[in-house]
Amino acid sequence: MATRLPPSEFEARIDSIRGALADTDADAGVWFGATSIEYLTGFHHIQTERPVVLAVTPNRIEITVPRLEVERVEPNHRIDAVHHYFDYPGGKPIETAVSMLRGMGVDAVAADGDGAPGVMGYEGPKLSEFVDVESQRWVDRMRWEKTDAEVDLIRESAKWANLGHRYLADYTEVGAHPATVSQQASTDASRAMLDTLGDRYSVRVRGNGPVHAGYISGTETALPHGHTPNERLSEGDVLITGASANVDGYHSELERTMFVGEPTDEQEHYFELMLEAQTLAIEALGPGVSISHVDQVVWDYFEEQGVADLAQHHVGHNIGLDGHEPPYIDRGWDDAQEDPADAEMAPGQVYTIEPGIYTDEFGYRHSDTIAITERGTEWLTFFPRDLESNVVR
Repeated sequence: MATRLPPSEFEARIDSIRGALADTDADAGVWFGATSIEYLTGFHHIQTERPVVLAVTPNRIEITVPRLEVERVEPNHRIDAVHHYFDYPGGKPIETAVSMLRGMGVDAVAADGDGAPGVMGYEGPKLSEFVDVESQRWVDRMRWEKTDAEVDLIRESAKWANLGHRYLADYTEVGAHPATVSQQASTDASRAMLDTLGDRYSVRVRGNGPVHAGYISGTETALPHGHTPNERLSEGDVLITGASANVDGYHSELERTMFVGEPTDEQEHYFELMLEAQTLAIEALGPGVSISHVDQVVWDYFEEQGVADLAQHHVGHNIGLDGHEPPYIDRGWDDAQEDPADAEMAPGQVYTIEPGIYTDEFGYRHSDTIAITERGTEWLTFFPRDLESNVVR
């Protein structure tokens, strides 16, 4: 039962970064992105208008944070020094970070951005006003392929997502409100997870539980990113569910199309088309397979069945620390890659497989999380996919 990354993972990541840095003319690697900073050091924070800046040199790791993060980051033994400014805009975050870099003997950096991202109203100077900056996407690319330890965490996430989804199905009935059913299922699954794992659980949430399970219903399902409607469930409703769990920052994705009461012949027809499309996509996965090819397989099937006009998105995406990560299973993916190797699936990549069909009335979509292995694939999610198992009576 994997519940957190071992320290060796971070050591390997830093070693890899330092190897990439050695191949440049830069003195340090610099990151502004919260997920990249978490990936390299384990320090996780909420990205706001207050920039956080991480710098890695061949022999030092230092960070600049706003005053309110000092106590949270100081215990992190991977970080050699913590610098801070009071707040934004009164403080000088970039100037403080530049002072940090100067103290490390840095004049040129390879950075994930020329300054902090403009979120929540942040407006600040470019880093290149102070030091030489070249761009890099080292961490972004490293995250495409997960290590065995990372896949273990996603596998554990899938276990608890399955429990949340089971509660969701059990609590669904005519007259129930989708919002309260979702809350109850999420709460009960989170309680079970916390009671089972105890202090082995690595806290990565604020207020919410580690498991989330919910659904959209009715005509909102016709929108791939529909919202939970303010209407109680009735006989004949279609549901598109979603469940995941946060395990040391890593996520899985489990979605099902469900029916409240017996589906109509038309609903069963679209369900079976969607299910076959997902099956074809999963069967097409594997190491060395063209990423675009998997999306094309589904598109060809939809065209053959005369429902291509009902598709609104590609087959799926990588998943890990973020819900959506590259590579994307899209017909245009291969042509967008400079390196031909990046157009092929590789062991360690973990994908959501979720082709959907959307009529004017309802949507139909399953999503399963599948890992690419040396020999083929591994299903990580495991809630039943067949029609009978997804009818609520």
